[in-house]
Amino acid sequence: MNYRSTRNSALNVTSAHAITKGLSDEGGLYVPESIPQLSKDEILAMCDMSYADRAFEVFSRLLTDFTADEIRHCVDSAYNDKNFDSNNIAELAKLIPGTYVLELWHGPTCAFKDMALQILPYLLTTSAKKTVDGKQIAILVATSGDTGKAALEGFKDVDGTSISVFYPEDGVSKMQKRQMTTQEGKNTHVFAIHGNFDDAQTGVKKIFNDDEFSAMLKENGIKLSSANSINIGRLVPQVAYYVYAYIRLLEQGAVKEGEKINIVVPTGNFGNILAAYYAKNMGIPVNRFICASNKNKVLTDFINTGVYDTNREFYCTNSPSMDILISSNLERLLYHLSGGDGAAISKLMEDLENEKRYQVSGAVKEKMSDFFGGFADEEETKKAIAEMYEKYGYLIDTHTAVAYKVYEDYRNATGDETPTVIASTASAYKFAVSVAEALNMPKEPDGFAYVRALCEKTKVKIPSGLKDLDKKEIRHDSVIDRTALAKAVKDSLGL
Repeated sequence: MNYRSTRNSALNVTSAHAITKGLSDEGGLYVPESIPQLSKDEILAMCDMSYADRAFEVFSRLLTDFTADEIRHCVDSAYNDKNFDSNNIAELAKLIPGTYVLELWHGPTCAFKDMALQILPYLLTTSAKKTVDGKQIAILVATSGDTGKAALEGFKDVDGTSISVFYPEDGVSKMQKRQMTTQEGKNTHVFAIHGNFDDAQTGVKKIFNDDEFSAMLKENGIKLSSANSINIGRLVPQVAYYVYAYIRLLEQGAVKEGEKINIVVPTGNFGNILAAYYAKNMGIPVNRFICASNKNKVLTDFINTGVYDTNREFYCTNSPSMDILISSNLERLLYHLSGGDGAAISKLMEDLENEKRYQVSGAVKEKMSDFFGGFADEEETKKAIAEMYEKYGYLIDTHTAVAYKVYEDYRNATGDETPTVIASTASAYKFAVSVAEALNMPKEPDGFAYVRALCEKTKVKIPSGLKDLDKKEIRHDSVIDRTALAKAVKDSLGL
């Protein structure tokens, strides 16, 4: 199976090419030319398998130019008890009958990004051997917090790679900033920028589309790639955990064969919920996708109106990984819903760049009927954290709280009691200050004191990736202008 560009339907490349390159030459995102199917029997056959084995089954259908041995090497290298503190890799917690929380934060950085970024280095280096043998891979990442650390940890000291991460100086939590600025590894580079996540993401995309910069890298034997969810190598692993979640429900008798589920996702860049959409199209029975936004509710408004409009105030919230106005992966969904009309998608993205807004056709809007959009403000987020802890003794972070609040709104509005999986995207300890405030705990001198206090109150174990983080040496303290990303990359590569 080949992959096409969202902005050029005539372009067909292998998955290895798509993973290595990240973005197509005209700025489009790579999508599968067709979505492979898992039959009911194949889904049932995955019961009692390990997470790695289930991932193998998903990958073997989406990465058809990889050999079975190559896929096995990738999944076994990533999904093991060395990288994750759970033998199951992800956990499925039952709150109340019919409501389950998919814990995606048992990896080294305590965020769902680990689920993809622990395996992406293996996918990328395997792909590079097939496509750009002998070249160094320069990884560029824009992050609103979690992707940056997860990518740094995944690519740390990986031979033949260099990674540069850009984050908004005042747009991540103190814990997230500390994780990135203390990152070890001889090939890691971290830069704060004066601006927000959209500035970082736009800057990275500009580098990818800079022909002169690419030519300079080519002369030096270097190939650009990305670890953001614009890279299809990020999305494929995310599809796997939704397949895994459904099979866990089957194993537990929580759903019957063929019974539909709802999936709730706290959404910023739209990659996580897009992976759920791919899982449905592969054969996982899904009733509704519930897209949960924070106060930066550009996606909520789009789902409800068909108009994507970034001409609005930008808010820094207590769920910073969702403080995004340009959701790149939405482009992939629109491509599929438009029937693969690359010209139409190019026009929409041109409108977004020039007018900061676009409107989809009535036909595309109609095809989004299985998406529900809602949002939670900061106070509602705090209330959700308190409610989850007080009612169920269950500790959640701010992003998961947004998802829970929006799901409650959805259920109250529709009366829909379909079994539901809520994607929990980060450990509560990554946002300890906000979580402690939500639980009305006393003020502490710093974020790390909040971590310790939260542990004392709840008795929930502090993940090893966050424990004693305040004692680690600051290794990356550069702060650059939002226009200086290309220079930073050039300097980090010694060019």
